[in-house]
Amino acid sequence: MSESGHSSVSRRGFLAGTAAVAATAAVPGVASAVSSISAATRPNVLLIITDDQPKQTQWATQKTFDWIAGQGVRFTNAHVTTPLCAPSRASVFSGRFAHNHGVRDNGHPYNLDQNTTLQRQLRQSGYRTGLFGKYLNSWTLSDNPPGFDNWLLLKPTFNDGEYNDNGTVKTIAGYTTNVLRDRTLNFIDRSTTDTRPWFAVFTPYASHEPNVPEAKYADTVVPAWDGRPSVPEADRSDKPLYVRNGTSTLADGKAQRRRQLRSLLSVDDAVQAFKDKLAALGQLQNTLVIYVPDNGYHWADHGLLGKATPYSPAHEVPFYLSWPAAGLGAGTVDNRIVANIDIAPTVLDAAGVTPAGSPDGQSLLSGASRDHVLTEWWKQGSGASAKDSWASYVSKTEQYVEYYDVHTDAGGAEVGTGQVRFREYYDLVADPFQLVNKLHGATAAQEQAWGIPALAARLAADRAS
Repeated sequence: MSESGHSSVSRRGFLAGTAAVAATAAVPGVASAVSSISAATRPNVLLIITDDQPKQTQWATQKTFDWIAGQGVRFTNAHVTTPLCAPSRASVFSGRFAHNHGVRDNGHPYNLDQNTTLQRQLRQSGYRTGLFGKYLNSWTLSDNPPGFDNWLLLKPTFNDGEYNDNGTVKTIAGYTTNVLRDRTLNFIDRSTTDTRPWFAVFTPYASHEPNVPEAKYADTVVPAWDGRPSVPEADRSDKPLYVRNGTSTLADGKAQRRRQLRSLLSVDDAVQAFKDKLAALGQLQNTLVIYVPDNGYHWADHGLLGKATPYSPAHEVPFYLSWPAAGLGAGTVDNRIVANIDIAPTVLDAAGVTPAGSPDGQSLLSGASRDHVLTEWWKQGSGASAKDSWASYVSKTEQYVEYYDVHTDAGGAEVGTGQVRFREYYDLVADPFQLVNKLHGATAAQEQAWGIPALAARLAADRAS
């Protein structure tokens, strides 16, 4: 099948899935647009990956939302499969769960098979590829990121950053989000003389700690926020030890939120600059744009600040997609359960490339759907830590979690007895903030009634697949 034929079928499949869940009247218009672009060329691709950005941050990224979600698709049930920077980014680039791509923690980025990454496959198929920003945690700065033609690789910081600039390590003055923005714009601009389709990855450090804002946003007033029922959750006696020991307060959550929002304002400016550039070059219609963070973040939920937990604030993320030439520019809402492992298959599908490396994800341009998603996280090393490795079954209505006696060894492999040390079960319809672990004090009969044995079996199968 030709590239154009492959893309046309995929777009129709996507719309079939989207139309069933879209809450707008724009879907018929989108469907009409699809039938008129069967001969469209392969799209450019702009992938934007922010750092530690939780779901409730739209105020700081309103221009981003208005463009990519408001004129594209907003996924309302989006997750990262491992809520930690390096494993999540490896899942984006590979389309695989961390237990399959091997980057289980932030210390072993070289475990990722670079021969089957999204960037390598696109480059081999004729795309011009570029990376501008953070890559994988613990990646040696002087090592060039494989699969990219051009790059400005950032050693994470906010001001006067150290970079690998196409093979030369140097310091570049300025606010790093803006430096990376300008280099991304330059990469896009080269399409005026290089007619190959392009793949650009923009990965700023925001909104990671220490969340340093650009000077002009240092004192920006952010909207008031009074927390949510999980902040900080007074009674955590049904939670694992690390949660029971959590000490973060509502004031801590407010301060964290304020810093993150301020740092994201410059990301929003950068995204607007990308839109303006694409419009000026006449490439806005046939550029597939995807926006996703590497993980979410707790604002003192359950007494915690940070990520890497099985709770919703850590693994639920904003996720937007736009591709007007494929009819995906009408502001639809897609309620399927989607994940970061779906990004690589989606981009390859749009480009007409058959995925290599057996991805676990599925193209969002198809009508494919899932009834749940696996989320997982590993304790790094055998040192003292109150938090055990865990894995979780997450659907729209329930979540089942197991904590294990396992950790990653010096090579990043999983070791340990695998014994289950703690379990949680939440009714996400009646208890969306995960306040009541129903397994705390539950009887065997109650567990049977809730279907816990079946959920445990499904979780074990997911972890082994």
